[in-house]
Amino acid sequence: MAKDTSFRKKVTLNASGKLIDLSKPKVMGIINLTPDSFYEESRKQGIGDALQQAQKMLNDGADFLDIGAYSTRPGADDISIQEETDRLMPVVEALISHFPDAVLSIDTFRSKIAETAVKAGAHIINDISGGQLDEDMFATVARLQVPYILMHTKGTPKTMNQLAQYEDVFAEVFDYFAAKYHQLKLLGIHDVIIDPGFGFAKKPEHGYALMDRLQDFDMLGLPILVGISRKKMIYNQLGVTAEEALNGTTALNTIALTKGANILRVHDVKEAVEAVKIWEMCR
Repeated sequence: MAKDTSFRKKVTLNASGKLIDLSKPKVMGIINLTPDSFYEESRKQGIGDALQQAQKMLNDGADFLDIGAYSTRPGADDISIQEETDRLMPVVEALISHFPDAVLSIDTFRSKIAETAVKAGAHIINDISGGQLDEDMFATVARLQVPYILMHTKGTPKTMNQLAQYEDVFAEVFDYFAAKYHQLKLLGIHDVIIDPGFGFAKKPEHGYALMDRLQDFDMLGLPILVGISRKKMIYNQLGVTAEEALNGTTALNTIALTKGANILRVHDVKEAVEAVKIWEMCR
């Protein structure tokens, strides 16, 4: 059977003049500047801890560092823009100073914080809300002309667990991406990465249904980010804790690679880089 070539998946990003080729999967290391992220080992308090973690991740082969200062775990409390800024910006500035060649992604749904971080030297905006929690986010990204990670969720971190209801989770998430990407294109935003939002307003069975059809998101022609690192869909299934979920994470990340994932967002960079290397040997 001839391969369907009716669509072409975009495999390059322009991150502040850095041309990034996603035809080879990339690894994004998570640095949480929060006191209550779901995986305790990922919490880094202060500049020193964050720099140490960044150095380790870069040494282990991370292509991106994703910096977040607002906990988006289910049920997390809201914090002010000022508190998020105070947690985030000293670390962003230190990372830019110490690792000038590192590509920094900023995990925020607030346009003011996105703009402040990009003007300081960050490269990518990772918005868990897909512009739903800040009506100025899309226009801000268009003005900044940086790559944008568009994630699917419903509600807020406080309410999303109550909204995990779908008749057809894949169809709903696909239609969401198609509509949002249309809005982004009209604003002149072309470097868009989609993230199905595993664990965000989704039960474990929804996550596995999305993983089963991950390759079908290629019909949108956009790079795919998968963020399943140590999440409930893994540790509940295995009867372990987040701290014990590395092996399950590596297994599911490898499955995601076989289904077309372009970026793995992870707590454990070394293991994800190794998964990419082994997967590439089997292509």
